[in-house]
Amino acid sequence: MSKIRHQSVAPTETRYLSPGDEVTPHKHDDHQLIYASAGVLEVFVEEGTWFAPAVRAVWVPGGMVHHWQVHGTTTVHMVSIPSAYVSTLGDEPVLVSVSPLVKELIIACANHGVQKDNKARRLLHVLGDQLLASEHGQSMLPVFKDPRLIKIQKILEADMTRNLSLTELSRLAGASSRTMNRLFQSEAGMSFVTWRNQLRLHSATLMLAEGQSVTRVANDYGYSSPSAFITSFRASFGSTPGALYR
Repeated sequence: MSKIRHQSVAPTETRYLSPGDEVTPHKHDDHQLIYASAGVLEVFVEEGTWFAPAVRAVWVPGGMVHHWQVHGTTTVHMVSIPSAYVSTLGDEPVLVSVSPLVKELIIACANHGVQKDNKARRLLHVLGDQLLASEHGQSMLPVFKDPRLIKIQKILEADMTRNLSLTELSRLAGASSRTMNRLFQSEAGMSFVTWRNQLRLHSATLMLAEGQSVTRVANDYGYSSPSAFITSFRASFGSTPGALYR
């Protein structure tokens, strides 16, 4: 990463952003909730990339170096959450389920700015009570260190429509499928099949934010049909792409 900025207090505000806008690497002492009410948000940390459409927010623990980027015309709401106010969701980034109530609380807290008055502080307490880690599948792409895993990722990213098996990919990477299975579990914390679905879902979600159709996305990223992509999207985000990107 480039030079890291340090902010003792995390921003609490709403920003109206254009496709591709980004925030450079930084950290703050407070926890922070980052939510894009339209488009797709990517939050980058050392371990990988979290991506979230408008039904998820990203919890960033205090002290963690991160940067982020938006895709599509996006409104981003940020809320600083001092640890003294609410119990944290942990010391690692997580996706947070954004129900209609949580959405309105995030927006209200962001619009009120830093907790300077009793009303803003009461809103923050209510938001804290409502925060829950997502019950659906996580959406994070890990940063690999093992060169064999990196090679497999590059092979798949070169043509996402190819449905190569782990055995075929392991051979191309110069290892056995058993070895690669162990590496996926140790570095990604998930199976190869789950990781490949995350890889496809990540790219597909960014395309949706840019206005591409579900059919185009399904064809370009190796899904057997548009309905297969819709099923995968719903499993991770609890909503269909059509409901979010009409």
